[in-house]
Order: sequence, then C-alpha cells, then structure tokens
Amino acid sequence: MSFALRQLGLFLCAVQFLTRLPTPALTGFEPDWISRSARYFPLVGLLVGGICAAVFWGASQLWTGALPALLAIGVGVLVTGAFHEDGLADTCDGLGGGGTSERRLEIMKDSRIGTYGALGLGFVLSTKVAALATLPVGLGAWTLVAAHAGGRGASVLAMRALAYVRDVDGGKWKPAPSDLGFWEVLAAATFAALPLALSPAGVVFQGLLAGALLALVLALVARRLLGGYTGDVLGAIEQVFELGFTLGVAAALAWPVSER
Repeated sequence: MSFALRQLGLFLCAVQFLTRLPTPALTGFEPDWISRSARYFPLVGLLVGGICAAVFWGASQLWTGALPALLAIGVGVLVTGAFHEDGLADTCDGLGGGGTSERRLEIMKDSRIGTYGALGLGFVLSTKVAALATLPVGLGAWTLVAAHAGGRGASVLAMRALAYVRDVDGGKWKPAPSDLGFWEVLAAATFAALPLALSPAGVVFQGLLAGALLALVLALVARRLLGGYTGDVLGAIEQVFELGFTLGVAAALAWPVSER
C-alpha cells in the first residue's frame, strides 16, 4: 500500500471511529490502525466542527437567542453518536463514585448513567450552549471549529502523556492503544492549530488557556485516581477542552485585552 493510500485509510479509520458519518469500506484494515489514526483525530474535529458551525450560522439566520447554539451543539452530538459525551458521563460516574481505582474502572464499564454522570454531562452541555449563545455568529462559528479540533488534539496529547489503564476485553478501544510517536503527535497538534491561523484578534490566548487548563486538571485527576487514561477519559478531556475554550472566547469578548 502506498504512503498516500495508507494515510487516507488512517483518516477514514479516524472518521469511522469518532463519528457516525458514512465512509467507504476500508481495505487492508489492521487493528493497530485505530491508534495510528490518532494523528487525524483533530482533522476529524475540524470536520465535525465545520458541520456544527454551518448549522450555527444557518440557524442564526432564522432565530435569535440560545436556539442556534443549542442546535449546533445538538448536531455535534448526533454526528459523533454522543461518543465523547458518553465518555464524559462515564468518567464523572467513575471518578465521583469509587473509592479505589479498580472500583472506579468497574463503575466506568457500567452502561447505566449515574448521578455524577448525569449532572456532569448536563452541566457541560448546557454551559457550552450558554457560552456559545453569547457570541456573534461569525465568532461562534469559528469557535465551534477551533474547539472541536483542539479538544481532539488535547485527547491525543493525553494519550502521549498518560498510561492506558483499561483492560482490553472490557474497554471500548480494541486492541489497546499503542504508544504514539513524536511525529504522530506533532501531526495531530498541527491539525488542531489550523483554525488558530484564522482566529479573530484577541481571543486565541484566552480560549487556549481555559481549554488547556480544564483538560490538564482532568488528566491529572485521572492519573491520580485511575493511574492513567481510558477511552472514556479521552472523551471527557475532549469535552472539557471544548467547554473551556468556548468559555475563554466568551470571556475575551466580554473583557477585551485592550481594556485591561
């Protein structure tokens, strides 16, 4: 298989893994492709964010208030099959409800959602909608693209920095993720940074700072309470980065750097 065809296959593998979007059948698929396709996770984020941004812009031509933001966030959930949101809910349940790392991992395997999961998921989604609704149409559309790409970039960095702790048979990721190389992480970071080149002045720093801070806190908590990351934790990191980035952009708009 040529280099170009392999990279295309890895990208399509990433789309299949992270979304419900239709893709051509993969030929020559190998189990390790899921890990190798992580370099394209932020590129998939650009795709999902672009769809959400189009919905946000289109809905804003018809309605005002929070409805365009709600529809944009909702479409993102539909496109991904709530893949990352499910990880967020499971992570909240596990980290909040277990006394040992083994018990926390056991809770995270349970398909039922608990109190911590319901509250965490509801808070994150509602806060993202509320923050997005405060932004002008153009800035809000850009924020959706950048947040989705950056969130998946943050999850790739977590894969590089933390150990994988979920057993293969009980986890959603089969086979277990293998170590990512430097160039794979660099490619993911490059894709995640693409929207920043088109960023409105004065909002990138605040968005990145808030998103990175929330993602880092969750990664450190997962390392302390679980010993590393699971697929659910990666989904949660993606979601909290999106949350922090959107809040940071909204804060930058409300409190411009030039007024400090």
